[in-house]
Amino acid sequence: MSVSYTGSASSKHAEEASDTCNIVIFGEAGAGKSSLINLITSTETAPTSCDTLGCTIGTNVYEHYVGIQGKILKVNLFDTAGLDEGSEGIVPDGEARKILKELLRTLLERDGIHLLIYCVRSTKGIKALCRNYELCLSEVKQRVPIVLVVTGLEDKLPEMEGWWKTNQQSISQFGMTFAGHACITALTLDGDATDTLKRRRHQSYDAVCKLIEECRAKNKPKNIVIFGETGAGKSSLVNLMARKEVADTSPDTKRCTLHWKDYTIGFGGESYKVFDTVGLEEPQLGITEYLGSVENAYRLIKELDRQGGIDLLLFCIRAGRLSPTIQSNYRLFHEFLCEKKVPIVLAITNLEREKRMEDWWEREHNCLEQHGILVAGHACITAANKLDGRHKDLYEESRVTIRNLVKQYIADKQKPAWIGGDNLFVALMRKLKELLERNSRLKRKDVASRLTKRCGMSKEVAKELANMIKYDVVAAG
Repeated sequence: MSVSYTGSASSKHAEEASDTCNIVIFGEAGAGKSSLINLITSTETAPTSCDTLGCTIGTNVYEHYVGIQGKILKVNLFDTAGLDEGSEGIVPDGEARKILKELLRTLLERDGIHLLIYCVRSTKGIKALCRNYELCLSEVKQRVPIVLVVTGLEDKLPEMEGWWKTNQQSISQFGMTFAGHACITALTLDGDATDTLKRRRHQSYDAVCKLIEECRAKNKPKNIVIFGETGAGKSSLVNLMARKEVADTSPDTKRCTLHWKDYTIGFGGESYKVFDTVGLEEPQLGITEYLGSVENAYRLIKELDRQGGIDLLLFCIRAGRLSPTIQSNYRLFHEFLCEKKVPIVLAITNLEREKRMEDWWEREHNCLEQHGILVAGHACITAANKLDGRHKDLYEESRVTIRNLVKQYIADKQKPAWIGGDNLFVALMRKLKELLERNSRLKRKDVASRLTKRCGMSKEVAKELANMIKYDVVAAG
């Protein structure tokens, strides 16, 4: 598959981007797909044609950055070759359909697709739209929302939205269902543009952006928290699921309790936000480690709340001795952080030398249960990528295994993800306080100072929470 990338923003935006949204735009030749790209990006980057012949060969990707709710979102706009062209066209219809199918299948397997935009001309008959709609629907099934964008409505009276009101019933009768729609003009403004055309272009920009944001909000990534000891293979596990090196697998020198990094990955048509955390390294904490965990726990809970909660806990352990730290981490995340309200699954790494990786589970699962470690599902895998021969085959097998585990046990779409809050933060810090070394004296002012200076909390709220932690005051709510 040949894909050409074009950026439309500075490297600063790329560094600040916290999430990625992949949007595939498809439709017949001359429908205005490239003009739609230019409308969204407010540029003239994508080449356009002045007739019904297509001008896009293969697939072009335009990287665009938008600000949404105080965060930078990277949008990858996939501009595809026009469909329905005859043999005289720049890309014959059969070849264009083949290219589109390959693109959809590749994205679904690797990075995911967040939205499909079906771009059509307002003069096209409704029945004629079915063929291309069914092509994409057959590839993505119900896994990706499809929206309709109707172009060429600059002269529609009294308003562009009138097209939808006129054709909505016919669209439904032909079996086409869209997650949303926008009736627009994508004409480029020149010096002679009328005020009406300028107004309609601005309306068009707002309508398309709103459409993208609404569909993205409905299909937000599921949140997975990966936890376990340093060296268990958590970052390698992220790369295994992603099929590419997104997480740094070098030893983490920060070793801070509840420190984390997050990554957005996609597979099987779904998008996931993976929080790679550093849990407890020792069964007991010194006062320095405890105060560090105060800061990190508060930031982690607030970020998870902002991202919509936790949908799955993925406990990563390295095959070997069951240490007290492994048991402490299990309780910290499953019992204290998530109050046993989130599905938890286990990934056991470093099993490439087993005759059959699943043998480990058959030998050891009773021991795990005896130590109070109960999980909904498990995966016996290798996450070591720099292997060859039999180990390479096991690595690919492991990718399938861990992806299937995630898809099977991720919180049901009808069930809200777990969400924390200040009360949960207080409860978590009380539990961690039980792990303080005997000679460590917790001072309320130290906790309040950490929350105020490092977490941006007001002095009044910080003192209240510190008092609850120090004296086991029951939080309201």
